[in-house]
Amino acid sequence: MPDGLKAAARRSVMLVEDEVMIRMMVADMLEEIGYTVTAEAGDIDEAIRLVQVADFDIAILDVNVNGKVITPVAEAVQLRGLPFVFATGYGAQGLPEKFRDRPTIQKPFQIETLARTIESVLKGVAA
Repeated sequence: MPDGLKAAARRSVMLVEDEVMIRMMVADMLEEIGYTVTAEAGDIDEAIRLVQVADFDIAILDVNVNGKVITPVAEAVQLRGLPFVFATGYGAQGLPEKFRDRPTIQKPFQIETLARTIESVLKGVAA
């Protein structure tokens, strides 16, 4: 298998977003930039279950999911030793305090910002 294809096959994303239209749009963006969305959730309980059973390289986590803070999901991803990026419209102040140092994408975001953020996080993990 050529290296490019092997790398693309490993690049999978878990996406947590409660607004269906936004989740579909972000999933389309991810696929357009070469990622496979292997798990999607629209609520905290489903997201926690998927973190435990899904195979993914990085998670994109909406900070506020149906009025609940994403902290339990972020903790579950962290326990698996996997990287994650927050997506928020609230700015850094809206992040769970213990995760304020984590990469964040400010909503609404452009596909270039999404690609750049994910690549830099995955490069940091591989280093």
